[in-house]
Amino acid sequence: MLLNILRGIFIIIVLAVLIVSLSDSEISGEPGKSNFNAILWSSVVLVAIALVLDIFTPRKSLAGLAGVFFGLLVGIFISWALAPIVTMINEIYPFLNLSDSAVRAIKLMMGICICFLVISIVIRTKDDVRFVIPYVEFAKQTKGTRPLVLDTSAIIDGRIADLYRSKLFDAPLIVPRFVLNELQLIADSPDKLKRNRGRRGLDILKDMQTNPAIDIEIDDTIVPETNDVAGVDQKLVLFAKDLNGRLATTDYNLSKVAQVREVDVLNINDLANSLKAIALPGETMEIRIVKPGEEAQQGVGYLADGTMVVVEDARNKIGKDLVISITSSLQTAAGKMIFGKFEGYAPRKNDKERQPYRKAGQHAASTPQNNRSRTSLDTD
Repeated sequence: MLLNILRGIFIIIVLAVLIVSLSDSEISGEPGKSNFNAILWSSVVLVAIALVLDIFTPRKSLAGLAGVFFGLLVGIFISWALAPIVTMINEIYPFLNLSDSAVRAIKLMMGICICFLVISIVIRTKDDVRFVIPYVEFAKQTKGTRPLVLDTSAIIDGRIADLYRSKLFDAPLIVPRFVLNELQLIADSPDKLKRNRGRRGLDILKDMQTNPAIDIEIDDTIVPETNDVAGVDQKLVLFAKDLNGRLATTDYNLSKVAQVREVDVLNINDLANSLKAIALPGETMEIRIVKPGEEAQQGVGYLADGTMVVVEDARNKIGKDLVISITSSLQTAAGKMIFGKFEGYAPRKNDKERQPYRKAGQHAASTPQNNRSRTSLDTD
């Protein structure tokens, strides 16, 4: 929108300057005709070059008023530096026979075209505009790491708010305007299930906005590349890529599409699976008891990752490897704890393949050698 307004202002200024310059030029006789042609055709050529370069410059999002101001300054400086070239050309080639007013008009038209072109480039390239001396970069300052762009599914899911409260990350949360509009459409859906999900998402979004510990923002930025895209998922991918952010979602298909488009994705379901408990009730595991527990008859052991395992009826089995059945697990702020009960002794490392673990109170199985010994004793 801003770029189209800039183009319109450029055309109006060019026409106004051209009309004033032609009216002020001496158009009588052969010198006047030369001045008229020089002003007219130089203006047409300069404007055409500026518009062609403007149209074929890669499209980027708007850089804001700071970029416009900076581009104007650079354009004026370049115009001032190139102005003597026009005077030199008029002096070198006497057949041009241009008057001072014609030279001034050409310089003015050149300055307008250069300023327009520089401003257009700055707006299109946004934070990619860099100069060595001085070093200039139009970059949006963000808190912490790259921002997280929230999908509708991530907002409705609600776990992203809990993750942010846990200080797992401090990246700002960005909700594009079109995602908020889609959330409102879901909340107004005639389907009861969709309507409840949409209202839940709006309530969660409101709670995150009112929480001072959560850095969340509704972004109204319009990415030019999304104008020709109808789907919200495609707009999200382009928006996150333009923002250089990460996409937070629970949608499996959207995650795959974003990865194909080389956009980093934080899939909350994948994160939840990675945090899932390593042991479920009813499963068995081997553990070495290293110390007594706080309660009577309890023994304590540790897994390789430091998880504490509390075993019932294992207080007198310190230093032994046991097979336990898991009864429950507990996740606390201090870490994870697993509770189990003693099922039997774990087999020795070199006997695992031929000896199962022995349950409590179970004696070693009789072997043929033992039977022969017992028989010989009975015979004697």
